[in-house]
Amino acid sequence: MKKRTKKIIAILCAINFGGILVIMLVGSLIYNGIIGYMPPIEDLLNPNDKYATRLFTSDGEEMGRFFQSKNNRVYVNYDEISENVVDALIATEDVRYFEHSGIDLIALSRVLVKTLIFGDRSSGGGSTITQQLAKLLYSPSSNGLLDRAMKKPVEWAIAVKLERYYTKEDIVKMYLNRFDFLNNAVGIKTAAYVYFGKTPTELTKEEAATLVGMVQNPSRYNPLRFKDRCIGRRNVVLKQMEKDDRITETEFEELSKMPLVLNYHKVDHKDGIAPYFREAVRLMMQAKKPVLANYRAWEHQKFIDDSIAWETNPLFGWVEKNPKPDGSKYNIYTDGLKIYTTIDSRMQKYADEAVYEHLSKNLQPKFSREKKKSGPYTRNPYELDGVTVEDLISHAIKQSERYRVMKLAGSSEADIFKKFKEPVEMRVFSYDGPIDTVMTPRDSVLYHKTFLRAGFMSMDPLTGHVKAYVGGPDFHFFQYDMAGVGRRQIGSTVKPFLYTYAFEEGYTPCDMFLNAQPEIITANGTVWRPRNAGHARIGEMVDLYWALTTSNNWISARLMSELSPSTLVRTMHNFGITSELPAVESLCLGPCDVSVREMVTAYSAFSNKGLRVDPIYVTRITDNEDNIISEFEPKYTEVISTEAYFKMINLLQSVINAGTGNRVRRAPYIITAQMGGKTGTTNFNSDGWFMGFTPTLVSGAWVGGEERYIHFNSMAMGQGASTALPIYGLFMKKVYADKELPYSQEDKFPEPPAGFEPCVRDESSENVTSNEPEEAFEGVYD
Repeated sequence: MKKRTKKIIAILCAINFGGILVIMLVGSLIYNGIIGYMPPIEDLLNPNDKYATRLFTSDGEEMGRFFQSKNNRVYVNYDEISENVVDALIATEDVRYFEHSGIDLIALSRVLVKTLIFGDRSSGGGSTITQQLAKLLYSPSSNGLLDRAMKKPVEWAIAVKLERYYTKEDIVKMYLNRFDFLNNAVGIKTAAYVYFGKTPTELTKEEAATLVGMVQNPSRYNPLRFKDRCIGRRNVVLKQMEKDDRITETEFEELSKMPLVLNYHKVDHKDGIAPYFREAVRLMMQAKKPVLANYRAWEHQKFIDDSIAWETNPLFGWVEKNPKPDGSKYNIYTDGLKIYTTIDSRMQKYADEAVYEHLSKNLQPKFSREKKKSGPYTRNPYELDGVTVEDLISHAIKQSERYRVMKLAGSSEADIFKKFKEPVEMRVFSYDGPIDTVMTPRDSVLYHKTFLRAGFMSMDPLTGHVKAYVGGPDFHFFQYDMAGVGRRQIGSTVKPFLYTYAFEEGYTPCDMFLNAQPEIITANGTVWRPRNAGHARIGEMVDLYWALTTSNNWISARLMSELSPSTLVRTMHNFGITSELPAVESLCLGPCDVSVREMVTAYSAFSNKGLRVDPIYVTRITDNEDNIISEFEPKYTEVISTEAYFKMINLLQSVINAGTGNRVRRAPYIITAQMGGKTGTTNFNSDGWFMGFTPTLVSGAWVGGEERYIHFNSMAMGQGASTALPIYGLFMKKVYADKELPYSQEDKFPEPPAGFEPCVRDESSENVTSNEPEEAFEGVYD
């Protein structure tokens, strides 16, 4: 019997010893990557961290991020994380964290006994923080039974290796930087901001407990959806903190009774400071080298623009032009870059407010009343010229995202148009906030067409730094950028280019012309008779000073007839306008499509002694460790001679002091600063422009409908002085009121050289009429 007992014991010992050897052998094979998945040592030492790229304003505000789904993460160091967060995490997830080397055998044994033997599912988990990090960092898909069986042992092995290569503080930091707290809040820094509007160092005990409570199951304990459930889980975390002597019993009693107070900040690509500007930066940085074959036939102008930008703008195609040291390309969504922009957060706020206040409180109510019965499109048959309103609506439907998606899904055009007449639930824009409603898609297209669009940009003419940039009334609903992408006819804002050209040819502001409608024979033999809205001094001889001040079309046409349209084209291109321009006589009245950005660039020469400066959006780009990758410097081009410059600056100040831009001087703006500018209006009031500049800022504003057939019926409401100038006036008033900004109404333009005299003016030329309306060009390409 004793022999038999000894034999059984020997067999059991052998089995036990053999089992231990097998476990050790399998563990060694797993640890060394022979069985299962084991990341290379290089990956363990340098995990593939994916961090969002952050953009900052010139005054230090974070203005937004570039990130992919699940990667809106910003790196923080251990000392930037509140002790409350670390205490809550360790007390709840791994109470013996500082005592084990990656695997907590006590917790593991508890799980094996209670869960597997006694079936107690409330026994808790056995994974340590290090194991959870291993799972976050390296969790390959399981293919088959063996892979699934090996998953946990592989996780243990990776955890042990992580403990070899990193300190305990590093592991906590990596874990908190990695965890996805939902709602685009990846990592503790983003989560602290999204849910509480704080940095990780500012989190209180109850806030830390709320976030750590989400670690068990973020979907189940989502504080936005399940508030009571989240409070319950938070209190469990607080209880664990009390048990681990990280808070007192009194603190637990007090904190557990507190309500859940969130300060939620939605994080979205469309949110943040200057969304149109950020989108422009994103597209620039990711641009590819232009190849004509990659552009559609109607994108010829875009190919030209991109080709020029590729050669002259270091930010355009930045990813392609600036490889990493290892030769790979930067990823602006995952490499954690820091982009320092030229935008000033205060000035951007003033620009946003100016656009909002003027459109929502003034223009839009009047425009909506005017179009209430007729709909957004004009009913003028002369303007429509054979096109029907229904044609315009059909075209608008075909341009919509809903139509595009249905077309790609294989729906026929007849089925799509039928669906567009069926009411559906949708969210539409309003200045009081989005409206959830039921509407046919067709009606929603017309509804959104009724809203006027706007573009605005303000730039430092000395450095090229873009200080404010607004591409539309609301980026969520109107994403087409009317500051930098959209081009519209510029009307009379073209005239300063014509006059500059004339002064370079020897003309003076006091040269006299007959103020009567001219008949000009164009290059193709047709007769061009431009229109003019003003009725002052008809039949008299007037000087160029008076003509530009009152924006007289007839005098511009007469001046153009003595000059060369081709040279005017070259002059405008030299000013920085890249748009294709028609070399025709009517170019002098602005029938060309140009962006606000191009116009601001061009007018910088009037503000900066004849030197044009190209816009700079970004001053520097650094990596995640603040190493500078790129810096950007201004680029200047001389476009106006000294003599012509002082003639022009005198005339353009007259436009503000006594001409079509005089509203800036009156209530509600009452701006007294030295300032030059020009209004612009196109045929049928389709486009309203105002360009304004001081010695230290140059700005441009455009207002109009989404299409040229959408506009005010009357010139009183549709001219640039009524639609665009007020945006500039409101913006500048706010800028000058902010004494922390480096702009003063005492700033002066440079004095002309001693003895400089543009001309001796006739007394009659002083008869400037400040309230003359501004008429559009006769919109004909000869």
